[in-house]
Amino acid sequence: MSFEHLDSPQLKRFQRKITLLSAAGTFLDGFDLTVIAVAMPLILNQWDIGPGLQGLITSSAVIGSLIGALWLGNLTDKFGRKAMYVIDLLAFVVFAALTAFAQAPWQLILFRFLLGIGIGADYPISATLVSEFSSTKSRGKHSTSLGAMWFVGAVVAYIFGIILEPLGPSAWRYMLLVGAVFALIVFYFRVTLPESPRWLASRGREKEAEEIMFKITGKKVVIKPNTDKKQKIGDLFSKTLFRRTFFVCGFWFCYAVAYYGISMYSPTILKPFTHGSQMMAYIGSGTVSVLGLLGAIIGMNIVEKIGRRPLIITSFTGLSIALIILALNPSPTMAFLVILFSLAVLFANMGGGILNFVYPTELFPTGIRASASGLATGVSRIGSILGILVFPQLVAAWGNSKALWLFAVAGLAGLIISAILAPETKGKNLEELNQDVTSALNNKANIGGNHGKMA
Repeated sequence: MSFEHLDSPQLKRFQRKITLLSAAGTFLDGFDLTVIAVAMPLILNQWDIGPGLQGLITSSAVIGSLIGALWLGNLTDKFGRKAMYVIDLLAFVVFAALTAFAQAPWQLILFRFLLGIGIGADYPISATLVSEFSSTKSRGKHSTSLGAMWFVGAVVAYIFGIILEPLGPSAWRYMLLVGAVFALIVFYFRVTLPESPRWLASRGREKEAEEIMFKITGKKVVIKPNTDKKQKIGDLFSKTLFRRTFFVCGFWFCYAVAYYGISMYSPTILKPFTHGSQMMAYIGSGTVSVLGLLGAIIGMNIVEKIGRRPLIITSFTGLSIALIILALNPSPTMAFLVILFSLAVLFANMGGGILNFVYPTELFPTGIRASASGLATGVSRIGSILGILVFPQLVAAWGNSKALWLFAVAGLAGLIISAILAPETKGKNLEELNQDVTSALNNKANIGGNHGKMA
């Protein structure tokens, strides 16, 4: 393949555009998944909702994102990055708007679930497109910026919560509607982006890939026909790729259990310490989100300097220590909770929360790159659901302090997985990173074909 021209300094502006519009999608993910936590206290004031229904409303978008990541991630490898890149934004616009006009809890659950399908799809689509257009030297920074923008979205959700809360009982509807307005703006600009030439080449469409390369680089390139065997989603579980698959799914699952549990329930956990002030609970939770954003920005700026492996190990180490300290304190103060929660999400987002956009796209060949990212996203959603649904039950049975051990154990598990399995991928292009596994998959396919002929 002839994609070395993508490393040209002249493409920085174009690559920033790709990254910005992709990051706008993860901004929406962060906003829409967090805004329900901001809106939930107001929804509870308006509707008579028990703990079970509250858990369904909170987790419905996450459950939808599990399906969206698995289903549409695979379709992205089949039908192209651009097609799915635009279509999934329609789900953001339509269903975010419908959630704002829900007239009953079941409607809110349904529309949030359908919105979640678009959210889940955007993870593998955006991450894959950015990795395939980025230069080798800046791929890590561009990809981790997607994770950073997720946390910008989370912070903005709290800002709008603080701004709109004085509007009264219907303020939660305006909070949800803001997501639809943001999505409409992003949809308009995403339509202008080209298809990934790497994906076109992997599908045997070399001429189209050459045309796009000429359009964005101004240089004619000859892309050799793709002789690799067609890769299937089942290859992710083959002996060749299983170690990589387990790693990306494992560390992201552990991160999701801890992060989503903290982020979704921090307003609820903090409110008893604010003498009933909803605004103070928002400010405390918003502070946690801001520190989480700071962690993502730190990670984004050092990922190409220190490498992926040291960053993710440091991330899970800091997360685990902060959560263990929290779990060991049975009578925390408001300040103590905010500080420790902030440290926990700072470390979590410095590595695990941004490298989940990097590793799944770097460790798998083009033919199954989006499928791998979608699978990892889907598994992480299981972790998110676990953190969201199980934590309230543990709080009811054990109390806040002991329930936090769920997150501490998840952090330790992520540390062990990363220490054993995390590879270093800094400084290598996508073809170099996957040359060995592609050859192994080709050999496996050839052996299988020869056995078939002999039979």
